[in-house]
Amino acid sequence: MSSEPKISIVDDDLFVRQATGNLLESLGFGVATFASAEAFLESGLADDTLCLIADVQMPGLTGLDLQQRLIEGGKRLPIIFITAFSTESARKQALEAGAIGFLSKPFGDDCLIECLNRALRGRCQICSNSAVIG
Repeated sequence: MSSEPKISIVDDDLFVRQATGNLLESLGFGVATFASAEAFLESGLADDTLCLIADVQMPGLTGLDLQQRLIEGGKRLPIIFITAFSTESARKQALEAGAIGFLSKPFGDDCLIECLNRALRGRCQICSNSAVIG
């Protein structure tokens, strides 16, 4: 397990992982990327994760399943969900369980950065969008 705090990105889409990771690295964050929720859980990096950015729909465990597993394991990480298949029920479930944001793909860098700033400040405000910010 690493001792450097990171922003962890969990998304089955390689392009999204790379683009999001590159953005966050350009802002000076340490980044760890995972192609599945299972890979993140097996990595042992939950304790070193400052904020988790997770896709909602993935093969195997979904992002919402991952959130529930972390909560059940006593880990309350700030989570920003990203999704190409936004539904009100998924959004409501994520936010009621404590997610910091629920962003519809494609989303603007500014909104992701705003949500990340909120997560890292430990605030309870919610960032939610349904369109590109650019």
